[in-house]
Amino acid sequence: MIRRPQTSIPSSPAPLALVAGASRGLGFKIAQELGARGFRLALCARNSDALQRAADLLREDGVEVVTQTCDIGDVDAVEAFVERLEQDVGAIEVLCCVAGIIQVGPLANLRRSQIEAAVQTMLWGPVNTALAVAPAMQRRGRGRIAVVTSVGGLIAAPHLLPYSTAKFGAVGFGKSLRNELSGTGVTVTTVTPGLMRTGSHLHARFVGHQSQEFAWFAVAASLPLLSINADRAARRIVTATLDGRAIVAPTPLAFLAPRVEALAPRTTAALLGFTVRRLPAATPDQDPSEVEGFEAAQLLSPRPRAILNRLTVLGRRAAVRLNERSQSGS
Repeated sequence: MIRRPQTSIPSSPAPLALVAGASRGLGFKIAQELGARGFRLALCARNSDALQRAADLLREDGVEVVTQTCDIGDVDAVEAFVERLEQDVGAIEVLCCVAGIIQVGPLANLRRSQIEAAVQTMLWGPVNTALAVAPAMQRRGRGRIAVVTSVGGLIAAPHLLPYSTAKFGAVGFGKSLRNELSGTGVTVTTVTPGLMRTGSHLHARFVGHQSQEFAWFAVAASLPLLSINADRAARRIVTATLDGRAIVAPTPLAFLAPRVEALAPRTTAALLGFTVRRLPAATPDQDPSEVEGFEAAQLLSPRPRAILNRLTVLGRRAAVRLNERSQSGS
């Protein structure tokens, strides 16, 4: 019997997903989820050390990863990165823009520059990344874009003025861009999560009574009744993005809050105003200086810090798991 030679057909490379803000927290978890679903990953973030640690962790799981240190508020840097990926790595099939900064504190201790920084990252960042990938996606007739915003872009979150300002803009951009790309095969999913246990409080920036602001924010971002597990949120976000859904609210608070405000806007505004009055007041000198959560925690006296550590144990565990901090706490 004559045996025919067998020819091997090279398999197509795995699809490529770009995750902006992937070095830690929710962005890192979304990258993990995409990698588990068979995507090659292109990651960018501003902190090169954290980005390298994230890439190493993903490669340990067998995921193909390329990285680029990049500030997504810099349109030239974003466009150059996307062009290099399309030419040298492959077509970008999925974009998830997750990058963000959180500045917590009262109005009197904030400055315009802090609002500008939030807008640069969390509004111009999604604009820059989405507009960089959209033309090639349109030419191919397919693509998925996720703009990860926040319930803080639907409801004005207390003591989070810069954050809500930028996130409200990002919600509008994501929804509008979906309309503009209708019929092209490219879909845009606007993601509006509430509080998640990612350890983000450790890298949030605090003004005013910094230790007190850190205390309430850390508890809210860690307790199960107020926040949800980031793994569940990431799964829902990735599934909704790949399905091409218009909007996903992966946490109960994000689902309920806008509906409550729509039914009772005056009551909601009164409740939010009451909450602001219960939070720490501005410092008398109106000092606009910021400290990160790591530093703010050290400003607490030993007993309050010990109590806070017990209340935020889930958040601190998530921080280790999601590359927000090392096992040693550094």
